[in-house]
Amino acid sequence: MASEADLRPFGAGGTRRRRHDPRILAAVAAGGFLGGEARYLLGLAFPTSRDTFPATIFAVNVSGAFVLALLLALILEVRRPSAYARPLWGTGFCGAYTTFSTWMVDTDRLVSAGRYGLAAANLFGALAAGLLATMLGVSLGRWRTLR
Repeated sequence: MASEADLRPFGAGGTRRRRHDPRILAAVAAGGFLGGEARYLLGLAFPTSRDTFPATIFAVNVSGAFVLALLLALILEVRRPSAYARPLWGTGFCGAYTTFSTWMVDTDRLVSAGRYGLAAANLFGALAAGLLATMLGVSLGRWRTLR
């Protein structure tokens, strides 16, 4: 059974119970379905073998970082978002579309195959490219709001 502290919203000092809005959960689920399906279809369309650079997952994660940053900049700075925009597109779609676990599994497979250079390129390249994509997405979203 949950304790009273477990029922408080994050950062709340009171004892109010958190409400679970089924519409928010539905938005996350719908976005998750769309994001997971998009990643799956891209993996089928552009497969990579186990000991080569995982370009599809690299592109998925980098494009996901860009899309999330762009959407959040637009949603939070252009207009007052609906209660469902962030759960649908941010948590649901981008959360299911991008994949930290596959990034790490691909890196491990490259290390196991003795492809250390490709493993390092995957590990650090995706991190650097993701950060650049995020900065570009935020900048583009903010630039759009200034127009």
